[in-house]
Amino acid sequence: MNRAEPLVLGIETSCDETGIGIVRGHHLLANTIASSMDEHARYGGVVPEVAARAHLEALEPTLTAALAEAGIALADLDAVAVTSGPGLSGALMVGVGAAKALAVSLGKPLYAVNHLVGHVGADVLDSEDGTIEYPTIALLVSGGHTSLLLVRDLVSDVELLGETIDDAAGEAFDKVARILGLPYPGGPQIDRAAVGGDPRAIRFPRGLSLPKDMERHRYDFSFSGLKTAVARWVEAKQDAGEPVPVADVAASFREAVVDVLVSKAVKACTELGVPRLLLGGGVIANARLREVAAERTASAGIELRIPPLQLCTDNGAMIAALAAQLIAAGHEPSSLDFGADSTLPVTEIQVH
Repeated sequence: MNRAEPLVLGIETSCDETGIGIVRGHHLLANTIASSMDEHARYGGVVPEVAARAHLEALEPTLTAALAEAGIALADLDAVAVTSGPGLSGALMVGVGAAKALAVSLGKPLYAVNHLVGHVGADVLDSEDGTIEYPTIALLVSGGHTSLLLVRDLVSDVELLGETIDDAAGEAFDKVARILGLPYPGGPQIDRAAVGGDPRAIRFPRGLSLPKDMERHRYDFSFSGLKTAVARWVEAKQDAGEPVPVADVAASFREAVVDVLVSKAVKACTELGVPRLLLGGGVIANARLREVAAERTASAGIELRIPPLQLCTDNGAMIAALAAQLIAAGHEPSSLDFGADSTLPVTEIQVH
């Protein structure tokens, strides 16, 4: 195996997207994704059993498409990588089982890696020389996760600074969209509804941002109270027989979420003396979040890194990229007795 530029296939099935990625070192060769979002839309959110079945159906054609895009055969691979957690148990099991089968049948080493750290690894594919400057603060925001990490080394030293204590930001977008009568998924729907709205029209609460929260939850997030505040505000309007100004509610809600996310991330950078911030996760597609992050990091003299949007959502390329970094650093492959771990801690970068 060429440790400098190993050819790695990555499998990602932690939620509702079947991702197969192929990288050579830090060079992206294929990033193929099959989403089951439309199947979940009728239920208003991700259904674990539906997601697992969709992964089973999508894995083979997605793998075939990725190999064709990369112009390689399975036999050309140096290693196989897979997300072992965190995520939905049933969905993770599909990917783990497929990765083990591939690795055994091909006689290739297998690397079981952490989904959240994979999001940080995606930045490797967007850098000219395949390196990440350390330390860096990483803000990961998706439907299932809202986490703030201190990354001192991608393959050996990742610290969880804070995370959501209730709803993730993406979940809050979905729930508020439902309150406003908007379809799933809520993130892009809220974005569209907010066009023309006044983000200062309604002062919704910023969870865990008061001085009393700083000791225990300095870098943690909470969006459950915000969701409830929106629901009560809308109900009060409806009870009074008044029309609900959807654009203003959507814009004000989005502003509250973005304010908390960016404020805590910038606070972590300044307080810990880290001059760079990396964004990752599907919610990074939110235009207002990227705009505010750019403004506030520029004001604070912090370098902002945002991988291409197709590498921010769940994808196999980021899993392959992380494994390629592990291989280059001389890490041994995982054994075959690991399993899917829905609550895998971010400090466990690779599962052995």
